[in-house]
Amino acid sequence: MTEIRVPTLGESVTEATIGKWFKKPGDAVAVDEPLVELETDKVTIEVPAPAAGVLSEIAARDGQTVAVGALLGQIQAGAAAAKVSAAPAAAAPNLPASSPASKPPEAPAARADVPLAPSVRKLTAESGIDAATVPGSGRDGRVTKGDMLAAIERAAAAPIPVAQPAASIAVRAQSVPDDASREERVKMTRLRQTIARRLKDAQNTAAMLTTFNEVDMSAVMHLRNAYKDLFEKKHGVKLGFMGFFVGACVLALKELPAVNAEIDGSDIIYKNYYHIGVAVGTEKGLVVPVVRNADALSLAGIEKTIGDFGRRAREGALKIEDMQGGTFTISNGGVYGSLMSTPILNAPQSAILGMHKIQERAIVIAGKIEARPMMYLALSYDHRIVDGREAVTFLVRVKECLEDPARLVLDL
Repeated sequence: MTEIRVPTLGESVTEATIGKWFKKPGDAVAVDEPLVELETDKVTIEVPAPAAGVLSEIAARDGQTVAVGALLGQIQAGAAAAKVSAAPAAAAPNLPASSPASKPPEAPAARADVPLAPSVRKLTAESGIDAATVPGSGRDGRVTKGDMLAAIERAAAAPIPVAQPAASIAVRAQSVPDDASREERVKMTRLRQTIARRLKDAQNTAAMLTTFNEVDMSAVMHLRNAYKDLFEKKHGVKLGFMGFFVGACVLALKELPAVNAEIDGSDIIYKNYYHIGVAVGTEKGLVVPVVRNADALSLAGIEKTIGDFGRRAREGALKIEDMQGGTFTISNGGVYGSLMSTPILNAPQSAILGMHKIQERAIVIAGKIEARPMMYLALSYDHRIVDGREAVTFLVRVKECLEDPARLVLDL
C-alpha cells in the first residue's frame, strides 16, 4: 500500500481543509494524477497520486480539517491493484470532521517553566490567547509560533453566538414561518475565513485613513493605442494599464519609503525592495499574488508576470509562495465598475492603492472645458507610520507619472 499524506503547505500553514476528492475508492489512478483538493488559508492545492494503482481507501472526507502529514488515503499499487473491488473501500467509515479518529494526535501541553519565544509572546499579546492553553509541538513541549497561529485560526473560525431577545425570535417565527426553508447554509471556505479575519484585524490594528486624487488617463490611453500591436507582437503579451500603475508606484515608493515600510512592535522596517501585490478576484475569493522586484522589471516583464498570475489564479494553480512577502498592494475595483472606494490595508503593509473605473468627465484644461478619460485614485494608509503629507505626495507622484508616462522606462 502507498499512503497519501498532506504535503508541506508553506511557512506557518499547519493544516488544511479537504475541498473535494477527484477520485472515489476503487478508481484507478496514474502517477501524479490529481487526487484531492486541499484548501488552505491562502491557496487551493491539488495533491497528486504518489504511485499508480487503485485508490483503496479515503481516510479524510470532504470538509474535514487535516494537519500537515496526516493520512488522506491509500493506493494499492501493482498488478493486483486492478482486481480490487470498490465495494469494500466504499464501506470505509465516513468519519465526521470532529471524530477523534480523524484528528492528528495532540502535542503535549506546554510546561509552565519553559520560557516563551519572543514571537509567541507577541502573538499572545495581540490575540489575547493564553499560550499556556495551547498544546506545544516544540522541544520539551514548547509552544511554537506555528502552534499559536493555528490556535488563533481555530479561535477565528469558531462561530460567535449572537444573543437575541426571546420575544423578537418568537415574533419572527410567527411572521415568517417558512423563511428557514428558503435559506441555504454553506460552510465558509478556509480562504474566506482567512480573508475575513485578516481584514478585520487590519481594521482593528491600524489607524487607517484614505486620501483621494484623480488622474487624466489620456496620455496612457494614447500610448497604448499607438503601441499595443507592436508591444504584443514583440513581447507576446497585451499592453494593459496595470504595468503603468506598478511602474508609477515603484517610482513613488522610492521617493517616499514610509509607504513601503511596516511596523513591527516598536520598530519601523524600511524595505529597500519593491514587491508589489496585485489583487485578483477569483470565484473562491480575493488573492494577492506578488510581483517581486518590480523595480528591476521592464513594462513587458511586469505585464507578463501579472498575466501569468491572472491565468493561474483562475485555474486555482497559485502557490503560497506566490502571495508572500509583498510590500505594497494595488487593487483594481474599476474592472467591476467601481467609481470610487476606500480599499482596506493588506496587513502588515502600510498602504494600498485603489484604481477605479475610467470615465469621461468634463474638466477645465487651459481655461477650456474638455471631456477627458478620468480615474479616481484612492490611497488607504496606516497613519501610525505614514503622515498625511507623505500619503498625498505619493498620490501626486503616481498621478504625474501616469499623465506623463515618458517618466516610465518603456521597453517597446
